Amino acid sequence: MDSSEQKRYALILAMLSSFFTPFVSSSINVALPTIADEFHMTAVTMSWVATSYLLSAAAFLVPFARVGDIRGRKRVFLLGMWVFSIASVLCAAAPSAGFLIAFRWAQGVGGAMTFATAIALLTSIYPIQERGKALGLSVSTTYVGLSLGPVIGGFLTTLLGWRSLFLVLLPGMAAVIWIGSKKLKGEWSEARGEKYDLQGSAMYVLALTAVIVGFSLLPGLAGIALTITGTIFLAVFVAWELRQTSPVMDLKLLRYNRPFAFSNLAALINYCATFAVSFLVSLYLQYVKGFSPEETGLVLISQTVVMAVFSPLAGKLSDVIEPRVIASAGMTIAALGLAFISFFDSATAVWLVVAVLAFLGFGFALFSSPNTNAIMSSVERRQYGMASAFVGTMRQVGQVLSLGIATIFLAVYVGRVQITPALAPEFMSAFRPAFIAFTVLCILGVFASLARGRVRS
Repeated sequence: MDSSEQKRYALILAMLSSFFTPFVSSSINVALPTIADEFHMTAVTMSWVATSYLLSAAAFLVPFARVGDIRGRKRVFLLGMWVFSIASVLCAAAPSAGFLIAFRWAQGVGGAMTFATAIALLTSIYPIQERGKALGLSVSTTYVGLSLGPVIGGFLTTLLGWRSLFLVLLPGMAAVIWIGSKKLKGEWSEARGEKYDLQGSAMYVLALTAVIVGFSLLPGLAGIALTITGTIFLAVFVAWELRQTSPVMDLKLLRYNRPFAFSNLAALINYCATFAVSFLVSLYLQYVKGFSPEETGLVLISQTVVMAVFSPLAGKLSDVIEPRVIASAGMTIAALGLAFISFFDSATAVWLVVAVLAFLGFGFALFSSPNTNAIMSSVERRQYGMASAFVGTMRQVGQVLSLGIATIFLAVYVGRVQITPALAPEFMSAFRPAFIAFTVLCILGVFASLARGRVRS
C-alpha cells in the first residue's frame, strides 16, 4: 500500500473517532434534564453523567498511549473502539443512574484508548509540512460532532428517548473497526522493546482519579480530603517517574521543552475555561428561557458550526505561521466571548445568544488545531504517542475541572437538589460567577500561550 492510501485511511479513522465522543457528550448535555427526570437526579448527580466519562478518559490516556508506543498504536486504537462500542450498548440499557454513570466510566476507558493513539497515528504518517492540515481536519470533525450532537440529540431524545443517543453511532463504530482492521497496514510502535512502567501507571491512575473525584466534591470535607490525597500521590508519581529509564510519562518534556510545556498548559487552561459552556448554557436555555431540547440544540449549534468551519483553516495556517500567534488570538477571542455570556439573563434575546456563541466558537477554532500542531511538532517520533496522551490528558482534565467548577457554583447557589424552572433565579446566581471565573482563566491562558516561544527554528 502506498503512502497516500495510508494517509487517507489514517485520516478517515482519526476523523470518525474524533466525531463519536464529542457527539455523544454534546447530545447527552441536551438530554440531561430528561435523564434527571427519569432517574430523579440532583444537579450534582446529573453532572456525574458527564464527569464519569471524563474521569476515566483522563486517567487512562497516558497509560494506554504508552502501551500503544510499545505494542502498536493501531492495536490499542481498535481495542478502544470495541470497548467504547460495547459500553455504549450498556449505557442504552442502564436501569438506574448508578449503572449509567458506571457504564459512562467504561465508555471513557475506550475513549482514552482511541484518543491516545489517533493523533499519534496521524502524526506518525503525515510529514511535518502536511501535519497541521491533517490535524485541523481531525479537530474539525470533533466540532462537527459537537455541532450535530445537540441538534440530533434533541430530536432523538424527544422522538425515541435519551437511550437512542448511545445506539445511533454503532454502525459508524463498526465501520471504523473494519477500516482499521482491513485497510490500515502497520502498527507504528517506535518504542517497541522498551519496558512498560506498570507501577507508575497505577500510581498515575489512582492519583488523578482522587484529584478529579475530590475536586468534584468540593467544597465538602470529603472533597478536600480526596483532593489533598490525590495531590500527594501525584507528587509521589512525579518523583517515581523522574527516576525511571522508561517512564510511562516523560516529565522531562515539561522540564526541558518550553514549547511543549506551555502549549500543554495553554490547552489545560483553555478546556478548563470553556468546556462547561455547553453544559451551563444548555441548562440556561431549558430552565431559564423555557426552550425544548430541540430548540436548545439549534441554538447551541451556532458555536460548533463556526468551530467546524474554521478549524481546518487555522490548522493549515499553523503550518506556515507560528502556532502561538494564531492560538493566542483564539484564546483572546474566547475570553471576550465568555465575558459576554456572564451578562446573559432571562431577558437576553435569542439572536444575541447565538451571536455570542458563534463568536466564542471562532476563538475555539483558532486555538485548538494550531495548539495541537505546536505540541506534536515539538517532540521526536518515538514520543508521538506520549505527546498525544499529553494533549488528551490536558483536554480531559481541563474538561473535568471545567465541569467541577460549574458543579461547585451550582452546589453553593442552588444546592444539592434537582434543578427545576422554579429555581431559575438561584441557577442564574450560579451562572454569572461561573462565567466570570472562566473568563479570568481564559485570560491567564493567553499568557501561557504567548510564553511557549517559537516551535520552528
